[in-house]
Amino acid sequence: MGPGPRHGGGPGGHFANPKEKANDTRGTLKKLWGYLKRQKKGLMLVIFIVLITTILNIAGPYLLKYAIDNYLIGQVNFAGLAKVLIAMIIIHFAAAGFTLIQQWIMIAVSQRSIKNLRKDVFHKFQTLTIRFFDTRTTGELMSRVTNDIDNISNTISNSFLEIISAVLSIFAVGIVMITINWRLALICLCVIPIVIFLTKKIAKHTRKGFRDRQKHLGDLNGIIEESISGQRVIKAFTKEKELLKTFSKKNKLMQKASNKANIASGLMGPLMNMMNNLNYGVTAFAGGILAIYGMVSVGTIAAFLNYTRQFSRPLNQIAQLYTTIQSALAGAERVFAVLDEIPEFEDTEESLPLSTVRGEVIFKNLHFRYLPDIPIIKGIDIHAKPGQTIALVGPTGAGKTTIINLLSRFYDFHKGSITIDGKNIRDIKKRDLRRNLGIVLQETFLFSDTVKENIRYGRLDASEEEIIEASKLANAHQFIHRMPHGYDTEVSEDGASLSQGQKQLIAIARAILSEPSILVLDEATSSVDTRTEIQIQEGMLKLMKGRTSFVIAHRLSTIKNADAILVMNDGQIIEQGTHRELMDSRGFYHNLYHSQFGNDALSI
Repeated sequence: MGPGPRHGGGPGGHFANPKEKANDTRGTLKKLWGYLKRQKKGLMLVIFIVLITTILNIAGPYLLKYAIDNYLIGQVNFAGLAKVLIAMIIIHFAAAGFTLIQQWIMIAVSQRSIKNLRKDVFHKFQTLTIRFFDTRTTGELMSRVTNDIDNISNTISNSFLEIISAVLSIFAVGIVMITINWRLALICLCVIPIVIFLTKKIAKHTRKGFRDRQKHLGDLNGIIEESISGQRVIKAFTKEKELLKTFSKKNKLMQKASNKANIASGLMGPLMNMMNNLNYGVTAFAGGILAIYGMVSVGTIAAFLNYTRQFSRPLNQIAQLYTTIQSALAGAERVFAVLDEIPEFEDTEESLPLSTVRGEVIFKNLHFRYLPDIPIIKGIDIHAKPGQTIALVGPTGAGKTTIINLLSRFYDFHKGSITIDGKNIRDIKKRDLRRNLGIVLQETFLFSDTVKENIRYGRLDASEEEIIEASKLANAHQFIHRMPHGYDTEVSEDGASLSQGQKQLIAIARAILSEPSILVLDEATSSVDTRTEIQIQEGMLKLMKGRTSFVIAHRLSTIKNADAILVMNDGQIIEQGTHRELMDSRGFYHNLYHSQFGNDALSI
């Protein structure tokens, strides 16, 4: 097979993962706001209710000031005190009710926003190139879709509302304090620049820590995902201890990053409490001094002490939320990095349809490389006439599978052209191109669904009779029929409950059902026994009749009747001809053929 990269491997493998983006708080916040602002009605309603709640909370201390100055100083007026007390009770109950309502609305707004974000990320995955998935682990990508988005969701649900409430409270309480007594107000407001200074200092350390933590979490998820899916290999080679060491190493890095971020963010709470208590004490002391000189009333001091708490609380919230938001922004950067990826090629208005296909395929002077300095395909020329079977053979790494990837436009070639019936595949609509290709890859993937639905994936409108007919042609009907529920038997994730040969038979039936114009078999029979292979070949001959077929052969005996055999090595075609012609020339193919029959275990 060609050197095309594997999932999580390929050119560079894990080390090909792109570096974390530079810190772009403003850009990330702007993108998040783009999702929130779609819920304009909900946000406006929340802001309105928060405003009402803020006014109600401010009214409480003001009524306390009014009651002390008018009904307690001098002659006590119990009737007036009772009225004020009832009013304060009503206000506090109303504030609590509005707080509950605004939380309900904000949860709905945030969840709708996150739903759109999650949908966009999943949709983006469907548009990205195979190269993108080849250079990232499944666990790392899953971490972005699950952990990072959940982190954003929790922050928006809880923090966004608190920020709005805190900002409105600070402005409203500040204005009321200045209105009541500007001297005491200035003393309280002096705490703001100190809080801003401390928040910025601590945030410098927390942001990088949270970003590193999210990255290491993605690495951990990758190891966990691979350890679960690769249990058979791990146990077969007794690599449990080595895997535990790798996991422990990554887990320790995760711990260090988490400690750094959490310790830094944990400083904010104690520092803010210290500032709040200091501010409360200074306000009380200054109010007492002013009261001695008759510059403020006792009720004013009582109200200010309450307002000091109300003023300090949102400042404390903002400082605490600032560090919490660092974690969400670190996750958001990773999520938006996916959304910012360049998608797979898109159809244009000039893209041509591909309906009736004769099957003439021409590769002309084709060049391709996975990495800039390492050419994989070097000036390939292939001409497949309609209905011909073209076999590609050669040692591992020769570029055979790469040819298939280029024909399918899983990767795009750098130079040359590929045409189908005279149309450049770059000018053909993507859906039409791939719909006319029936591909059976060496690595078979089955979905967690019934056997029937896995076969029907080739053509969703196929009837049950057509599914059974395709299975019979692929020689899969007998073993499917013997399964507990036949075609309705549930297949576990990636067909783990089936043998590799059975999975390949189902994949072949899926390709047969799609009724392709051009057939591509990438070592499709490499995982079945010789007897089954012979039976499959009979079905394949029926399927390939009248169709242009490209066959990557593992066993050279299976392509003896091909119209043309192309022998590849090091990204070039070094020999071509029929089986008889190549055997008579006693060249590279001749040596491969005799090497294989001399030792069947030799991998070609």
